[in-house]
Amino acid sequence: MPTTTQETSTSIGEQLRALTRLQHIDTRIAQVEKLRGDLPEEIRDLEDEKAGLETRLENLRQTEKENEVGRRQADLDIKEAEGLIKRYEEQQLQVRNNREYDALTKEIEAQKQRIVDAQAKIESIDSSADERVAAREEAEQRLADLDALLGQKKNELTEVLEDTKQEQTELETLRDEAEEAVDNRYLRAYKRLRTRLRDGRAVVPLERGAAAGFAVPPQRQVEIRQRNRIVACEHTGRIIVDSELFDETLHGMGL
Repeated sequence: MPTTTQETSTSIGEQLRALTRLQHIDTRIAQVEKLRGDLPEEIRDLEDEKAGLETRLENLRQTEKENEVGRRQADLDIKEAEGLIKRYEEQQLQVRNNREYDALTKEIEAQKQRIVDAQAKIESIDSSADERVAAREEAEQRLADLDALLGQKKNELTEVLEDTKQEQTELETLRDEAEEAVDNRYLRAYKRLRTRLRDGRAVVPLERGAAAGFAVPPQRQVEIRQRNRIVACEHTGRIIVDSELFDETLHGMGL
């Protein structure tokens, strides 16, 4: 029986050390990723704005083409209407009765209305021309600025990635090795905690009777220092280890 107790104690102690080692590696990976700052998010925002501007520019250009076609058609309508009016007026001089005269008069009025409508369309297109040109030029300038800014941000991110690439690779390798040393049930619990906790600290040290800002009962403190069982914080669910183990593991890794 004593032998079994010793083996269990050693196994739990090793698991605590392995979990602490994994936490240190994950913390360092998070620090390395933080060096990138908000660059990835900034780049995504800029790319989204660029896509929106490109769509807007395409719509403005399409509207411009439609207005050009519409203006040409309005000019044609005016010329055609003027020609018809002239012809109908000549025909009025040759009619034989009031019915024919009135019919031609209606046709003339219809063509005059056609001219009014076409002129209104031309006026509307012409009056908004400056506004449309200004909107297009503004969008084109912003797009050019965005391209320059995107290039700058991407270069900055590339530099950061290059600077941290080797360390990131080494850390990922260490992490894989560290995971293999953790029992599956503890590893699953650890990963769930890291996903749920905003700061990603699933393993925290016991310092001055508290862990991650929460007081730990004296009896629990004794159990933590004995290292023969996994002790979780009653408030957060974090795994608590004694500060000596926490520091030893960190110094032993050289992170």
